[in-house]
Amino acid sequence: MTVTLNCDMGESFGLYRLGDDAGMMPLIDAANVACGFHASDPDHMRKTVVSAKTHGVKVGAHPSLPDLQGFGRREMKMSRQEIANSVIYQVGALVGFLKAEGMHLNHIKPHGSLYGMAARQEEVAHAICDAAEIFGVPLFGMTGTLHETVYQQRGIPFTAEFYCDLDYAPGGALIVTREHDAMDPDVMAQRCVRALTDGKGTAADGSFFPVRCETICVHSDTPNAIDIAKAVRSAIAPWH
Repeated sequence: MTVTLNCDMGESFGLYRLGDDAGMMPLIDAANVACGFHASDPDHMRKTVVSAKTHGVKVGAHPSLPDLQGFGRREMKMSRQEIANSVIYQVGALVGFLKAEGMHLNHIKPHGSLYGMAARQEEVAHAICDAAEIFGVPLFGMTGTLHETVYQQRGIPFTAEFYCDLDYAPGGALIVTREHDAMDPDVMAQRCVRALTDGKGTAADGSFFPVRCETICVHSDTPNAIDIAKAVRSAIAPWH
C-alpha cells in the first residue's frame, strides 16, 4: 500500500497572504488549488500551478461554495444543478491554467462546507459527481460517508482521504472549524501511522473508528502546518 500527502493551497487573495505555500510545496505530492470561490484569484492560481510544476507536484481542483467572506466554511442552500455548475465553473478555470503550463488535472476535492455537505447529503454528492464526470478525474473523500458510496456508485474513482491536522468526532465525523488551531506534529504523525497500520482513526475523545487512508491532508492555514507536514512525511515513509 502506498499513501500520498496532499495540501490545500493557493488560498491567498490579492494582497492578503494565507499559508506558507513556498515552504509546503516541496513536502507534498498533490496540491488542492483554490479556485476563487472561497479564496485565491487568477494570479494566485497561476502562481500555485507554476510552483507545483517546478516541484513535480500533481494538481487537483479545490472548489467551494461561493463564500469568499466565510472562506467556504459556511453551509449554503443550493440546488444540485447550481452546485454542479459552480464546481464546473471553478474547475474549468483551473484547467485553463494547467493547460497553460502543459499540466493535467489530477483530481477534484471539494472544500470546507461543500466537502462536508457532500459527505451527508445525497443531492450534493451527486452534484459533485455531475461535475467530476465532465473532467474524468478521481474525487478525494472520506470513507464511511456518502463520498465513498455515491462516488463509487457513479463509477468515479474514489481516493480515501485522512486528515492529519483536524479533529474527528466519535464515530468518525470530521470536525470542521472556521479557523484551524496548531496541532502537536508528533501526535498527528502517530495518528496517521495508526490509520495506515490498524485502519483506525482517532476521535477527539480518544476513541477509534474505522478508516481507510490512501492520501493524507494537511491544511496550509494550520499555524504550524510545515512542522506537521514534515513529521507526517517522515512517519509515513515506509508507505510513501
